[in-house]
Amino acid sequence: MRRLVALSLAMAAIAPGASVAQDPDLPPPPPSLLDFSNAQDRMTVPVSIGKSGPFHFVVDTGAQRTVISRELAGTLGLTPGKNVRLTAMTGTADVATVMIPEISVSTLGGTSIEAPSLESRNLGAPGMIGLDALQGHALLIDFGKQVMTVRPSVKRRKSISAAPGEVVVRAKDLFGQLVVTDAAYRGRKVRVILDTGSGITMGNMALKRRVGGGAKKVRPISLWGVTGALMTADYTQIDKVDFAGITFSHLPVAFSDAEPFRRFGLTDQPALLLGMDALRLFERVSIDFPNREVRLAVSHDWVAGAGYSPLRSYPVRQ
Repeated sequence: MRRLVALSLAMAAIAPGASVAQDPDLPPPPPSLLDFSNAQDRMTVPVSIGKSGPFHFVVDTGAQRTVISRELAGTLGLTPGKNVRLTAMTGTADVATVMIPEISVSTLGGTSIEAPSLESRNLGAPGMIGLDALQGHALLIDFGKQVMTVRPSVKRRKSISAAPGEVVVRAKDLFGQLVVTDAAYRGRKVRVILDTGSGITMGNMALKRRVGGGAKKVRPISLWGVTGALMTADYTQIDKVDFAGITFSHLPVAFSDAEPFRRFGLTDQPALLLGMDALRLFERVSIDFPNREVRLAVSHDWVAGAGYSPLRSYPVRQ
């Protein structure tokens, strides 16, 4: 993701029309494996399970369920639960669950949940916090400080005004996920789900058809998901996406009608799962779930062609 205009954010507030630039000459990677499970580009929060921990879990705003690694569940002696059908980026699978008697995120009080258990080598972390543990809370991602925090949210009657250098987006709730609606490609609406659990931005095939000639050369790429399954996608850069009054230029996207698009009923209308590669272009991202509000502060370093390249940060699984 990226933007184009030269704008001095050190002194000016972000305004509609601001943009951040990605190197347009950087080609997509060659056919290889991009690993959804690697936590390198997804910051973590401390999680306690009962009196054990803290363990460093990834926060996944694109997932409805919290997931724990089988290894950690075994170490803690958690009681097995029933099998469930799990929808992941690479498809659906029947997986076992365990009963977590009490799980606490950061300093917030604990609750009991039934969590699917997956192999840690596929998760890239001891576990992933989903929306079932985030309801009633707000998530703050500070990329400048490399810190992610979860705090209680207070339901408000009206939105608080944007701070200098900040954009506020009202969002729509869909199956517990926040769908940001004020995104567009060439004036046509694109549905967006913020997905902190993925290191790569995904687009559905309806968006690929809409983009048409606005995409760079398309290359096939294989993606490794949290269940250990593989999928293929068409990897490219699209010319621009307007998001919250900011233009992302030369946005790297992997196109596929991945299972989450089907789950959310988003196969027929252009949609994006905005991953951490794109979110890292902001200095801070705040997601307030009860108030359905997203706040974005653009990083000074990425304004006017700073040359940030999320493509270079993707781990390759051999």
